[in-house]
Amino acid sequence: MPHKINMEKPCVLITSFGSPGGIYKRFEPCFEKHFTIVPYETFTSDQKNLADWVEVVFVWSGALKVDRVLMRSLPNLKVVVNGGVGVDHLDIPMINSFGVKVCNTPHVVDNATADIGMGLMLASARNIIEGHHYSLTHNNKVLPESLLGVDISGATLGIIGMGRIGYKVARRAQGFDMKILYHNRSRKKEEEEKAVGATYCAKMEDLLQKSDFVMLVVNLSPATQKLIGAKELAMMKPTSTLINICRGHVIDQDALVDALQRRVIRAAALDVTYPEPLPMGHPLASLPNVIILPHMGTHSIETTQFIVEKMVTNALAVLGGTHPPDEVKV
Repeated sequence: MPHKINMEKPCVLITSFGSPGGIYKRFEPCFEKHFTIVPYETFTSDQKNLADWVEVVFVWSGALKVDRVLMRSLPNLKVVVNGGVGVDHLDIPMINSFGVKVCNTPHVVDNATADIGMGLMLASARNIIEGHHYSLTHNNKVLPESLLGVDISGATLGIIGMGRIGYKVARRAQGFDMKILYHNRSRKKEEEEKAVGATYCAKMEDLLQKSDFVMLVVNLSPATQKLIGAKELAMMKPTSTLINICRGHVIDQDALVDALQRRVIRAAALDVTYPEPLPMGHPLASLPNVIILPHMGTHSIETTQFIVEKMVTNALAVLGGTHPPDEVKV
């Protein structure tokens, strides 16, 4: 039976709220205020009657695949809006070839991502997760030597990628009296460096050799794919920790597994992997000196609300014939 469409609001295609990979239901009212929602599951069952109405596609967690087949089926589509900054899962030139804009939601994820980076560093350095498990399974006041952690206060943090998020990490690390090194495609202004006490390393090798903690905060591109491999890991201190809060493919995971197994480095703390999630039984997940999170760097109520609001703002701008604030161009 054909689905009825409310013509008073523009129609958007989106993965069902609350479904696996969909936006949480608590944020549904924000979309319903402005749009008629066409769940992707409903669309696939009645595409003939719904396709002409869809003007916006909202992508969340990459659950809705925007491929050429979908684009051809939506003759009146005007914009694809991605919830989040990273758009490596979208073929932007292909989407643009249909006369459709692509937008993302930058700047709102910076604080939450920097926070998760600091959280991973603290958890790994002080064996917080191991301590939690120990307290639940042992009735013993004497702590084992295996729970001995390392201090981050006064340690050296090397930040690879000093964009907005990297700079916010540096500001937080400054509060821990850390010595801050950074490597970036371009050097920051002198006053920006002084504001966070950061020292520029023109060569990434220098940063790797000197840092107690190395945090990856780069965009994924052909230049940064497997930026950290066996050669780079061998340059790091055997007491150092590698932290990744950007994209899994920035690290050669096979090389990382080998380095952790052979104690080339002390530990790793990862918010991102490839694939996501890691398959059950993956060798990386079996190592005692690694922390793995399910890509939850932006996973907070406040940040998600900001992302949702930006998605709505960009879509309404395109539909209203004005330039969207966050159009992605290649």
